[in-house]
Amino acid sequence: MDDLGDTDRIELRGLRVAGRVGVLDLERAQDQPLEIDLDLAIDLAPAGASDDLADTVDYGAVCARVAATVAERHVDLLEHLTARVADAVLTLDGRIAAVDVTVRKLRPPVPQDLATSGVRMVRSRP
Repeated sequence: MDDLGDTDRIELRGLRVAGRVGVLDLERAQDQPLEIDLDLAIDLAPAGASDDLADTVDYGAVCARVAATVAERHVDLLEHLTARVADAVLTLDGRIAAVDVTVRKLRPPVPQDLATSGVRMVRSRP
């Protein structure tokens, strides 16, 4: 994901969570499976030198924050949920300079044979 430039990054792929996203009655009534990918732009030199978790971002905490954000409430649009996830990640740790987030519905409610539908956003600190 080149949108974060030549920055060091932590890559998190395939986080599976359940959430209520969509405008259809069925999407409002029950959780659906979602998959989230994240790239966190962060200077990894301190952790690379020290081998100390305190010198990097704890990706377990990132995953927990993302899951909590998705579970918080129903949203109509993937665009809105993706923006909320990006904001939640950026506020988790001040060392995260930018985040690239993709949120995919794993069972999009369309009559065609569509494997996933998704939204990708890149957000950075001002």
